[in-house]
Amino acid sequence: MKRKFQYKAGNKTIEREYEYIPVRYIFAVLISALEVLAVIGIVATLCYYVPFFYMAAWATEIVCVVKIISSDDNPDYKVPWLLFVLILPIAGFMLYFMFYSRKLQKKFVRRLDELERYEYKKEETGEMAALAAESPVAAAQAGMLTKIAGAHLFTGTRQTYFSLGEEMHRRMLPDLEAAEHFILMEYFIIEEGVFWNSILEILKKKAAAGVVVRVMYDDIGCMRTLPGNYAKALRSFGIEAVPFSRLRGNADSEFNNRSHRKILVIDGKVGYTGGVNIADEYINAVTRFGHWKDTGIRLEGEAVWELTKLFLSDYGMNVKQLPPALPSAYPSCPQQEGGYLIPFGDGPRPLYPRRVGKSVIQNMLSSANRYMYMTTPYLIVDNDLCQSMENAALRGVDVRIIVPHIPDKKLVFGITRSYYRRLMEAGVRIYEYEPGFIHAKSYLSDDEYAMIGTINLDYRSLVHHFENGVWMYRCRAIQDLRADIEATLAKSIEITPSDLHVKLPTRMLRAVVRIFAPML
Repeated sequence: MKRKFQYKAGNKTIEREYEYIPVRYIFAVLISALEVLAVIGIVATLCYYVPFFYMAAWATEIVCVVKIISSDDNPDYKVPWLLFVLILPIAGFMLYFMFYSRKLQKKFVRRLDELERYEYKKEETGEMAALAAESPVAAAQAGMLTKIAGAHLFTGTRQTYFSLGEEMHRRMLPDLEAAEHFILMEYFIIEEGVFWNSILEILKKKAAAGVVVRVMYDDIGCMRTLPGNYAKALRSFGIEAVPFSRLRGNADSEFNNRSHRKILVIDGKVGYTGGVNIADEYINAVTRFGHWKDTGIRLEGEAVWELTKLFLSDYGMNVKQLPPALPSAYPSCPQQEGGYLIPFGDGPRPLYPRRVGKSVIQNMLSSANRYMYMTTPYLIVDNDLCQSMENAALRGVDVRIIVPHIPDKKLVFGITRSYYRRLMEAGVRIYEYEPGFIHAKSYLSDDEYAMIGTINLDYRSLVHHFENGVWMYRCRAIQDLRADIEATLAKSIEITPSDLHVKLPTRMLRAVVRIFAPML
């Protein structure tokens, strides 16, 4: 959140802004840190003063090592934990017990059966049969995605592609004004400013008119953008609001499993998603890292049902009492438009036993014949995904990745650049968006397949967070995405081998940080 201050410079009064973190968040982080230190301190003290207790500690460490090695987790994730446990004998295995698990928090798991009331029923045999007749390869991809994501295949949904956040903002406002029954919003970041204030005015008016308005924002995502009690302020306007996974100071998976989703649903008929958060830099109303390039998509039709389901499920996990079912949450509203779509979610176990977003990207890479274009703000991927990109390039597919030229996090950007050499040696072409920061998460192959959503090419998105996306096959929006990516490539710098030379200290720092990237 931002505060303003003034100071004198000669005869002038200069106003500046600074960001601060509300006390509630600082208190929660301190509690978590103290909890970790206390547990480690107690075990260390027992090892020192209690006879033979250190033998139990060593036995526990051995069990941890065996458990890590024998687990089904990705080796990229296991290696840093092995280092922690072996290098820090006591602190290492205690941190392992606290933070290794990436499963959904128990308080959320207890709600899963109850949340089935928010599901919708859909038979998709007709759509899947039609897709199989059109393309067996596409049908196989769709079939796998529906199984691992618990989603459904849709047709007859109108799509509108947005190449910039400001275009999406302009279209959202009249749709919100037209809401008659309910408005659902879930965003990783909401920040007071031009973007959010224009929406909030409509939400207050609609709530006063009897429209059900529910807003959910990620508690850590909004740590520096909203007051700690902002949900209470929204409730005073008649808006049903709740932070996602409120930070309470528990030293467990509380800092993982955040909601990185961006979902807006209006009356169950119109839905928005993509990379755009509700903050002014996303619509270039303020400049932080040069020009902010983002993308989004508007859906109109029954495919919106999946976005509704995702929101209701997330909302239900975060309120004390499950709210009554929304009337007409899943209205019949088919549109006359071709193409096949699967809006889907991704997240931690046991909600999603497999890595959904990663599987979608790998499937697109493996089926690509001519090209595969990707845009992402971060490029921090595991060996499996690296090999999928390399294999596609080595068999002649034109694989291109666009990342920012002006970074938002310099250390993370350094790790991103550490992947350039390996990928380029296999024939992958890397571009940096010269005007500024590209936040778009777009994936396109062969003018036939596309995926637009919230999924970055990094461990946060692919492993830890709740995410969502829209898989598309032969949809009209795909051509708009293709034109936009080509225009973006024209504004980007292609990285050449001569750009890869860095000083030894920089290489060493990137190598060390990269080891622990899966845990960040």
